[in-house]
Amino acid sequence: MIPPDLSAEPDSLVVPMDTGDRIHYLDWGGPVGGAPDMSAEPPGRGVPLPPLVLLHGIGETAWSWAPVARRLRRLTRVLAVDLRGHGLSDAPAGGYELPSLAMDVLTVMVANGWGPDASGPPAVLAGHGFGAGVAVAAAAERPGAVAGLALVDGGWEDVGRNAGDDPEQVVKALAEPPEVLRSMDAWLGDRRGFDPASWDADQERAARAQVEQKHAGHVVPVLRRHALLGSVSAMLSYRPEEVLPLVSAPVLVVIAGVPAPDDESARDRELELADALGLPSGPVRLVRYPGAGHNLMRYVPAALARELAELLGLAGSVESPGR
Repeated sequence: MIPPDLSAEPDSLVVPMDTGDRIHYLDWGGPVGGAPDMSAEPPGRGVPLPPLVLLHGIGETAWSWAPVARRLRRLTRVLAVDLRGHGLSDAPAGGYELPSLAMDVLTVMVANGWGPDASGPPAVLAGHGFGAGVAVAAAAERPGAVAGLALVDGGWEDVGRNAGDDPEQVVKALAEPPEVLRSMDAWLGDRRGFDPASWDADQERAARAQVEQKHAGHVVPVLRRHALLGSVSAMLSYRPEEVLPLVSAPVLVVIAGVPAPDDESARDRELELADALGLPSGPVRLVRYPGAGHNLMRYVPAALARELAELLGLAGSVESPGR
């Protein structure tokens, strides 16, 4: 397993878009001197590993990836992006469609010298939940910029078909109870309660990044309602059968939990997953973590990091489209 670099502290940086909006990201750096840490068991393929860009889900921030980023920075350069409207990125009135979010990510990559538009190497994109859909959209928009794709419990499913297509209803369902928002202590206690064993300084920092505290003591989500509604609308409009066939890079699909045998909706999702696995034109690998919840970065960071390391090795050995 790849040990975390507990001493690492990422740089907090922003990239301006053509519209003037700023996208924030955490730069976790990479191996000291540019050489992978041999104690981290890097994939031994004798080729440079591509850089890695990490994308969070709805309502989360770049800090949600910290447990994985601390491990993989031993192997390659790692960035974690705050999607538009989330974290420290700007939250304009519009621009939450998947192509716009994908262009934000691609612009961050170009600013770091990656992809054909920067005459640099392609990167591996890893997205969690909604972020997986953004990663797919980026790979479909600019295939030569993406050397590999990781869909972490998302990106393969037509959520609009399974959850309904009313963004307002989904936003309502995502709302936090008032008692959870009454104070920072209540908020952190609620997040800690999901899994006390995995709660640490990174988890607290990730939780704090999701909210801001008001003078009265209560907290409110950093993600404003218009940005949440725009992101949810984009999630519900995502059609994997339209974009996954455009992906020719190696794909890693990571699934949390297992379907209950008597759950009809879960069986339908399994059928949809089976269909989705046949859509990309590149190689696809499926990995399941039956006992883990949706936030795999928190619950199984070492195992997830190892799978991503394997994808980095595979992506580094495959000639990327457009190169």
